[in-house]
Amino acid sequence: MTMRIILFSGKGGVGKTTVSASTALRLSQLGYRTIVVSLDPAHSLADAFDLTEEERFSAKGLPIKVADNLHIQEIDVQEDIDRYWGDVYRFLELLFSTTGLDEILSEELAILPGMEEVTSLLYINKYYKEGQYDVLVLDLPPTGESLRFVSMPVVLKWYMKKVFKTERLIMKVARPVAGRLADIPLPDDSYFKALENFYEKLKGVDEVLLDPETTTVRLVTNPEKMVVRESQRAFMYFNLFGMNVDAVIINRVMGDVPEDCEFLKKWKEVQKRYLEEIRSYFQPVPIFEVPLLEGEVVGLKRLEDLSRLVYGNRDPYEVFHREKPYEIISENDHYVVRIRAPFVTKEKVSLIKGEDSLVVRVGNFKSHIMLPRKIRDCEPGQAKIEDGHIVVRLFPSES
Repeated sequence: MTMRIILFSGKGGVGKTTVSASTALRLSQLGYRTIVVSLDPAHSLADAFDLTEEERFSAKGLPIKVADNLHIQEIDVQEDIDRYWGDVYRFLELLFSTTGLDEILSEELAILPGMEEVTSLLYINKYYKEGQYDVLVLDLPPTGESLRFVSMPVVLKWYMKKVFKTERLIMKVARPVAGRLADIPLPDDSYFKALENFYEKLKGVDEVLLDPETTTVRLVTNPEKMVVRESQRAFMYFNLFGMNVDAVIINRVMGDVPEDCEFLKKWKEVQKRYLEEIRSYFQPVPIFEVPLLEGEVVGLKRLEDLSRLVYGNRDPYEVFHREKPYEIISENDHYVVRIRAPFVTKEKVSLIKGEDSLVVRVGNFKSHIMLPRKIRDCEPGQAKIEDGHIVVRLFPSES
Protein backbone atom coordinates (compact mmCIF):
# COMPACT_ATOMS: atom_id res chain seq x y z
CA MET A 1 0.00 0.00 0.00
CA THR A 2 1.28 3.45 -0.95
CA MET A 3 1.55 5.79 2.00
CA ARG A 4 -0.85 8.73 1.83
CA ILE A 5 0.06 12.18 3.10
CA ILE A 6 -2.83 14.59 3.66
CA LEU A 7 -2.07 18.23 4.50
CA PHE A 8 -4.70 20.43 6.14
CA SER A 9 -4.22 24.17 5.65
CA GLY A 10 -6.26 27.25 6.42
CA LYS A 11 -6.49 30.51 8.28
CA GLY A 12 -6.02 30.35 12.04
CA GLY A 13 -9.25 29.67 13.90
CA VAL A 14 -11.22 27.94 11.12
CA GLY A 15 -11.20 24.54 12.85
CA LYS A 16 -8.30 23.07 10.90
CA THR A 17 -6.88 21.10 13.84
CA THR A 18 -10.28 19.61 14.69
CA VAL A 19 -10.88 18.53 11.09
CA SER A 20 -7.35 17.06 10.91
CA ALA A 21 -7.91 15.11 14.11
CA SER A 22 -11.33 13.82 13.04
CA THR A 23 -9.92 12.76 9.64
CA ALA A 24 -7.09 10.85 11.30
CA LEU A 25 -9.49 9.15 13.69
CA ARG A 26 -11.76 8.08 10.81
CA LEU A 27 -8.78 6.67 8.91
CA SER A 28 -7.64 4.67 11.93
CA GLN A 29 -11.14 3.25 12.40
CA LEU A 30 -11.08 2.12 8.76
CA GLY A 31 -7.95 0.08 9.55
CA TYR A 32 -5.22 2.44 8.31
CA ARG A 33 -2.16 2.83 10.54
CA THR A 34 -2.36 6.57 11.00
CA ILE A 35 -0.33 9.35 12.57
CA VAL A 36 -1.49 12.96 12.75
CA VAL A 37 1.29 15.49 13.25
CA SER A 38 0.83 19.12 14.32
CA LEU A 39 3.24 21.59 12.73
CA ASP A 40 1.52 24.60 14.30
CA PRO A 41 3.73 26.23 16.98
CA ALA A 42 0.53 26.92 18.97
CA HIS A 43 -0.31 23.21 19.29
CA SER A 44 -3.89 22.23 20.07
CA LEU A 45 -3.92 18.68 18.68
CA ALA A 46 -3.62 17.08 22.13
CA ASP A 47 -6.50 19.27 23.30
CA ALA A 48 -8.67 17.96 20.45
CA PHE A 49 -8.09 14.42 21.74
CA ASP A 50 -8.65 15.62 25.31
CA LEU A 51 -5.25 14.46 26.56
CA THR A 52 -4.02 15.47 29.99
CA GLU A 53 -1.12 17.89 30.46
CA GLU A 54 0.95 15.02 31.84
CA GLU A 55 0.35 12.88 28.72
CA ARG A 56 1.22 15.77 26.43
CA PHE A 57 4.43 16.92 28.08
CA SER A 58 5.78 13.46 28.88
CA ALA A 59 5.93 12.74 25.13
CA LYS A 60 8.58 15.44 24.52
CA GLY A 61 7.53 15.85 20.91
CA LEU A 62 7.38 12.12 20.11
CA PRO A 63 4.28 10.15 18.96
CA ILE A 64 1.57 9.27 21.49
CA LYS A 65 -0.89 6.40 20.94
CA VAL A 66 -4.45 7.69 21.45
CA ALA A 67 -6.50 4.87 19.88
CA ASP A 68 -6.10 1.66 17.89
CA ASN A 69 -4.06 2.38 14.74
CA LEU A 70 -3.73 6.04 15.74
CA HIS A 71 -0.81 8.13 17.03
CA ILE A 72 -0.58 11.89 17.41
CA GLN A 73 2.56 14.02 17.52
CA GLU A 74 3.09 17.67 18.44
CA ILE A 75 6.52 18.61 17.17
CA ASP A 76 8.69 20.20 19.88
CA VAL A 77 11.37 22.18 18.04
CA GLN A 78 13.47 22.56 21.20
CA GLU A 79 13.66 18.79 21.64
CA ASP A 80 14.27 18.24 17.93
CA ILE A 81 17.12 20.72 17.91
CA ASP A 82 18.99 18.45 20.31
CA ARG A 83 18.10 15.40 18.20
CA TYR A 84 18.90 16.73 14.73
CA TRP A 85 20.42 20.20 14.52
CA GLY A 86 23.35 19.68 16.92
CA ASP A 87 26.35 21.78 15.93
CA VAL A 88 24.26 24.21 13.84
CA TYR A 89 22.23 25.28 16.86
CA ARG A 90 25.26 25.42 19.15
CA PHE A 91 27.12 27.68 16.74
CA LEU A 92 24.16 30.05 16.38
CA GLU A 93 23.69 30.15 20.14
CA LEU A 94 27.39 30.99 20.59
CA LEU A 95 27.16 33.66 17.89
CA PHE A 96 24.24 35.44 19.58
CA SER A 97 25.77 35.21 23.05
CA THR A 98 29.03 36.72 21.74
CA THR A 99 27.11 39.88 20.86
CA GLY A 100 26.40 40.39 24.58
CA LEU A 101 22.84 39.08 24.59
CA ASP A 102 21.49 37.28 27.64
CA GLU A 103 22.09 33.49 27.64
CA ILE A 104 18.39 32.59 27.64
CA LEU A 105 17.64 35.12 24.88
CA SER A 106 20.55 33.74 22.82
CA GLU A 107 19.06 30.24 23.05
CA GLU A 108 15.69 31.51 21.85
CA LEU A 109 17.15 33.53 18.96
CA ALA A 110 19.19 30.53 17.81
CA ILE A 111 15.89 28.91 16.74
CA LEU A 112 15.81 30.71 13.41
CA PRO A 113 12.72 31.01 11.18
CA GLY A 114 12.48 27.89 9.07
CA MET A 115 13.94 25.46 11.60
CA GLU A 116 10.47 24.20 12.56
CA GLU A 117 9.43 23.75 8.94
CA VAL A 118 12.65 21.92 8.03
CA THR A 119 12.34 19.65 11.07
CA SER A 120 8.77 18.85 10.01
CA LEU A 121 10.00 17.87 6.56
CA LEU A 122 12.44 15.49 8.19
CA TYR A 123 9.58 13.68 9.93
CA ILE A 124 7.66 13.41 6.66
CA ASN A 125 10.64 11.80 4.95
CA LYS A 126 11.32 9.56 7.93
CA TYR A 127 7.78 8.20 8.18
CA TYR A 128 7.48 7.84 4.41
CA LYS A 129 10.70 5.83 4.09
CA GLU A 130 10.16 3.67 7.17
CA GLY A 131 6.65 2.58 6.14
CA GLN A 132 5.49 2.40 9.75
CA TYR A 133 2.22 4.18 8.90
CA ASP A 134 -0.28 3.96 6.05
CA VAL A 135 -1.38 7.59 6.37
CA LEU A 136 0.33 10.73 7.62
CA VAL A 137 -2.06 13.60 8.39
CA LEU A 138 -0.40 17.00 8.78
CA ASP A 139 -2.07 19.82 10.67
CA LEU A 140 -0.26 22.76 9.09
CA PRO A 141 0.25 26.15 10.75
CA PRO A 142 -1.81 29.13 9.49
CA THR A 143 -1.61 29.85 5.77
CA GLY A 144 1.53 32.03 5.66
CA GLU A 145 3.67 29.52 7.55
CA SER A 146 2.14 26.67 5.51
CA LEU A 147 3.40 28.24 2.31
CA ARG A 148 6.88 28.64 3.76
CA PHE A 149 6.74 24.98 4.74
CA VAL A 150 5.92 23.71 1.23
CA SER A 151 8.53 26.02 -0.37
CA MET A 152 11.32 24.89 1.96
CA PRO A 153 12.43 21.80 -0.05
CA VAL A 154 13.06 23.98 -3.14
CA VAL A 155 14.99 26.57 -1.11
CA LEU A 156 17.10 23.91 0.60
CA LYS A 157 17.93 22.14 -2.65
CA TRP A 158 19.01 25.45 -4.23
CA TYR A 159 21.18 26.36 -1.22
CA MET A 160 22.91 22.96 -1.07
CA LYS A 161 23.62 22.94 -4.83
CA LYS A 162 24.53 26.60 -5.40
CA VAL A 163 25.90 27.97 -2.13
CA PHE A 164 26.80 25.29 0.41
CA LYS A 165 29.98 23.85 -1.14
CA THR A 166 31.37 27.27 -2.04
CA GLU A 167 30.61 28.67 1.41
CA ARG A 168 32.24 25.67 3.10
CA LEU A 169 35.37 25.96 0.94
CA ILE A 170 35.72 29.71 1.50
CA MET A 171 35.32 29.32 5.25
CA LYS A 172 37.90 26.53 5.35
CA VAL A 173 40.48 28.77 3.67
CA ALA A 174 39.56 32.02 5.43
CA ARG A 175 38.97 30.71 8.97
CA PRO A 176 42.63 30.65 10.14
CA VAL A 177 43.24 34.25 9.03
CA ALA A 178 39.83 35.63 10.02
CA GLY A 179 40.02 33.91 13.39
CA ARG A 180 43.13 35.88 14.30
CA LEU A 181 41.66 39.20 13.19
CA ALA A 182 38.18 38.96 14.72
CA ASP A 183 36.76 37.98 18.09
CA ILE A 184 33.46 36.67 16.70
CA PRO A 185 33.09 32.88 16.38
CA LEU A 186 33.29 31.41 12.89
CA PRO A 187 31.58 28.14 11.89
CA ASP A 188 33.94 25.19 11.89
CA ASP A 189 33.63 22.10 9.73
CA SER A 190 31.33 20.37 12.24
CA TYR A 191 28.74 23.09 11.51
CA PHE A 192 28.81 22.32 7.78
CA LYS A 193 28.89 18.58 8.44
CA ALA A 194 25.73 18.89 10.55
CA LEU A 195 23.98 20.78 7.73
CA GLU A 196 25.10 18.18 5.20
CA ASN A 197 23.92 15.27 7.33
CA PHE A 198 20.59 16.96 7.92
CA TYR A 199 20.09 17.56 4.21
CA GLU A 200 20.85 13.92 3.46
CA LYS A 201 17.93 12.94 5.69
CA LEU A 202 15.68 15.27 3.65
CA LYS A 203 16.60 14.03 0.18
CA GLY A 204 13.58 13.08 -1.87
CA VAL A 205 10.99 14.84 0.30
CA ASP A 206 10.23 17.32 -2.48
CA GLU A 207 9.28 14.47 -4.83
CA VAL A 208 7.02 12.99 -2.14
CA LEU A 209 5.19 16.29 -1.61
CA LEU A 210 4.70 16.85 -5.35
CA ASP A 211 3.39 13.34 -6.10
CA PRO A 212 -0.40 13.87 -6.49
CA GLU A 213 -1.13 10.21 -5.76
CA THR A 214 0.76 10.41 -2.45
CA THR A 215 0.28 13.94 -1.16
CA THR A 216 -2.82 16.11 -1.33
CA VAL A 217 -3.83 19.37 0.33
CA ARG A 218 -7.25 19.94 1.88
CA LEU A 219 -8.18 23.56 2.56
CA VAL A 220 -10.34 24.27 5.60
CA THR A 221 -12.32 27.49 5.41
CA ASN A 222 -15.38 29.27 6.85
CA PRO A 223 -18.07 31.15 4.88
CA GLU A 224 -16.69 34.57 5.88
CA LYS A 225 -15.08 37.21 3.66
CA MET A 226 -11.57 37.39 5.17
CA VAL A 227 -11.33 33.62 5.53
CA VAL A 228 -12.45 32.98 1.95
CA ARG A 229 -9.90 35.48 0.60
CA GLU A 230 -7.07 33.82 2.47
CA SER A 231 -8.24 30.42 1.26
CA GLN A 232 -8.11 31.74 -2.31
CA ARG A 233 -4.53 32.89 -1.80
CA ALA A 234 -3.54 29.54 -0.33
CA PHE A 235 -5.23 27.76 -3.24
CA MET A 236 -3.22 29.85 -5.70
CA TYR A 237 0.11 29.26 -3.98
CA PHE A 238 -0.38 25.51 -3.61
CA ASN A 239 -1.20 25.40 -7.33
CA LEU A 240 1.95 27.40 -8.13
CA PHE A 241 4.03 24.97 -6.07
CA GLY A 242 2.54 22.11 -8.06
CA MET A 243 0.72 20.55 -5.11
CA ASN A 244 -2.63 18.84 -5.56
CA VAL A 245 -5.55 20.43 -3.68
CA ASP A 246 -8.10 17.60 -3.65
CA ALA A 247 -10.82 19.08 -1.39
CA VAL A 248 -12.12 22.26 0.23
CA ILE A 249 -13.86 21.78 3.58
CA ILE A 250 -16.26 24.55 4.60
CA ASN A 251 -16.54 24.38 8.36
CA ARG A 252 -19.23 25.86 10.66
CA VAL A 253 -22.03 26.22 8.13
CA MET A 254 -25.23 27.36 9.84
CA GLY A 255 -28.30 25.15 9.54
CA ASP A 256 -31.91 26.17 9.93
CA VAL A 257 -32.48 29.23 12.13
CA PRO A 258 -35.67 30.43 13.90
CA GLU A 259 -37.82 32.70 11.75
CA ASP A 260 -38.20 35.21 14.57
CA CYS A 261 -34.42 35.61 15.15
CA GLU A 262 -33.23 38.44 12.90
CA PHE A 263 -29.66 38.18 14.22
CA LEU A 264 -29.21 34.57 13.10
CA LYS A 265 -31.15 35.14 9.87
CA LYS A 266 -28.68 37.88 8.85
CA TRP A 267 -25.73 35.62 9.56
CA LYS A 268 -27.42 32.87 7.54
CA GLU A 269 -27.75 35.23 4.56
CA VAL A 270 -24.11 36.27 4.82
CA GLN A 271 -23.00 32.65 4.86
CA LYS A 272 -25.24 31.81 1.90
CA ARG A 273 -23.52 34.49 -0.19
CA TYR A 274 -20.04 33.25 0.63
CA LEU A 275 -20.99 29.61 0.14
CA GLU A 276 -21.94 30.47 -3.43
CA GLU A 277 -18.64 32.30 -3.92
CA ILE A 278 -16.62 29.38 -2.54
CA ARG A 279 -18.26 26.97 -4.98
CA SER A 280 -17.39 29.35 -7.82
CA TYR A 281 -13.81 30.02 -6.67
CA PHE A 282 -12.68 26.43 -6.20
CA GLN A 283 -14.53 24.42 -8.85
CA PRO A 284 -13.99 21.67 -9.94
CA VAL A 285 -12.35 20.75 -6.60
CA PRO A 286 -14.88 18.86 -4.42
CA ILE A 287 -16.52 20.89 -1.64
CA PHE A 288 -17.40 19.33 1.73
CA GLU A 289 -19.77 21.33 3.94
CA VAL A 290 -19.68 20.79 7.71
CA PRO A 291 -22.50 22.17 9.89
CA LEU A 292 -21.93 24.43 12.86
CA LEU A 293 -22.02 22.13 15.89
CA GLU A 294 -23.22 22.81 19.37
CA GLY A 295 -20.42 22.90 21.95
CA GLU A 296 -16.76 22.00 21.63
CA VAL A 297 -15.58 19.13 19.46
CA VAL A 298 -13.22 17.47 21.94
CA GLY A 299 -12.57 13.78 22.61
CA LEU A 300 -12.87 10.63 20.51
CA LYS A 301 -16.67 10.47 20.41
CA ARG A 302 -17.13 14.06 19.21
CA LEU A 303 -14.29 13.71 16.68
CA GLU A 304 -15.88 10.54 15.32
CA ASP A 305 -19.22 12.34 14.91
CA LEU A 306 -17.49 15.19 13.08
CA SER A 307 -15.66 12.83 10.72
CA ARG A 308 -18.98 11.34 9.59
CA LEU A 309 -20.37 14.81 8.95
CA VAL A 310 -17.32 15.71 6.86
CA TYR A 311 -16.94 12.57 4.77
CA GLY A 312 -20.24 10.72 4.98
CA ASN A 313 -19.55 7.23 3.62
CA ARG A 314 -16.41 8.26 1.72
CA ASP A 315 -12.94 7.05 2.65
CA PRO A 316 -10.61 9.97 3.56
CA TYR A 317 -7.69 7.95 2.13
CA GLU A 318 -9.14 8.53 -1.34
CA VAL A 319 -7.66 11.19 -3.63
CA PHE A 320 -10.80 13.23 -4.27
CA HIS A 321 -9.44 15.28 -7.19
CA ARG A 322 -6.43 14.89 -9.48
CA GLU A 323 -6.41 17.75 -11.98
CA LYS A 324 -5.03 21.24 -11.47
CA PRO A 325 -7.85 23.76 -12.01
CA TYR A 326 -5.39 26.24 -13.49
CA GLU A 327 -1.73 27.06 -13.93
CA ILE A 328 0.19 30.30 -14.39
CA ILE A 329 3.35 30.20 -16.49
CA SER A 330 5.86 32.72 -17.79
CA GLU A 331 6.23 32.85 -21.58
CA ASN A 332 8.70 35.21 -23.26
CA ASP A 333 7.53 38.77 -22.49
CA HIS A 334 4.18 37.90 -20.90
CA TYR A 335 2.33 35.44 -18.67
CA VAL A 336 -0.19 32.76 -19.56
CA VAL A 337 -3.07 31.58 -17.40
CA ARG A 338 -4.38 28.15 -18.46
CA ILE A 339 -7.76 27.27 -16.91
CA ARG A 340 -9.09 23.75 -17.23
CA ALA A 341 -12.56 23.83 -18.83
CA PRO A 342 -13.09 20.57 -20.74
CA PHE A 343 -16.80 21.12 -21.43
CA VAL A 344 -16.63 24.70 -22.61
CA THR A 345 -17.44 25.23 -26.29
CA LYS A 346 -16.07 27.91 -28.58
CA GLU A 347 -17.92 30.90 -27.22
CA LYS A 348 -16.82 34.43 -26.44
CA VAL A 349 -14.57 34.65 -23.38
CA SER A 350 -15.46 37.45 -20.97
CA LEU A 351 -12.66 38.82 -18.76
CA ILE A 352 -12.85 41.07 -15.72
CA LYS A 353 -9.53 42.16 -14.20
CA GLY A 354 -9.74 43.12 -10.52
CA GLU A 355 -7.09 44.47 -8.18
CA ASP A 356 -5.63 41.06 -7.40
CA SER A 357 -7.70 38.58 -9.37
CA LEU A 358 -9.00 37.63 -12.78
CA VAL A 359 -12.61 36.60 -13.38
CA VAL A 360 -13.15 34.51 -16.50
CA ARG A 361 -16.60 33.73 -17.83
CA VAL A 362 -17.62 31.61 -20.83
CA GLY A 363 -21.34 30.88 -21.08
CA ASN A 364 -22.33 29.31 -17.75
CA PHE A 365 -18.69 28.64 -16.81
CA LYS A 366 -17.12 31.10 -14.38
CA SER A 367 -13.68 30.97 -12.73
CA HIS A 368 -11.98 33.28 -10.23
CA ILE A 369 -8.16 33.25 -10.42
CA MET A 370 -6.17 34.92 -7.66
CA LEU A 371 -3.02 36.43 -9.20
CA PRO A 372 0.51 36.48 -7.71
CA ARG A 373 1.80 39.93 -6.72
CA LYS A 374 4.27 40.02 -9.60
CA ILE A 375 1.59 40.00 -12.28
CA ARG A 376 -1.26 41.87 -10.59
CA ASP A 377 -0.49 44.98 -12.64
CA CYS A 378 -0.48 43.07 -15.93
CA GLU A 379 -3.33 43.63 -18.37
CA PRO A 380 -5.23 40.78 -20.05
CA GLY A 381 -4.80 40.53 -23.79
CA GLN A 382 -5.80 37.59 -25.93
CA ALA A 383 -8.09 34.91 -24.54
CA LYS A 384 -9.13 31.76 -26.35
CA ILE A 385 -10.21 28.16 -25.89
CA GLU A 386 -7.79 25.40 -26.84
CA ASP A 387 -7.39 21.73 -25.90
CA GLY A 388 -10.03 21.85 -23.16
CA HIS A 389 -8.51 24.96 -21.56
CA ILE A 390 -9.29 28.66 -21.50
CA VAL A 391 -5.99 30.40 -22.24
CA VAL A 392 -5.60 34.02 -21.08
CA ARG A 393 -2.48 36.04 -21.86
CA LEU A 394 -1.41 38.81 -19.48
CA PHE A 395 1.00 41.53 -20.57
CA PRO A 396 3.02 43.96 -18.40
CA SER A 397 1.39 47.37 -18.11
CA GLU A 398 3.08 50.03 -20.21
CA SER A 399 2.43 52.78 -17.65
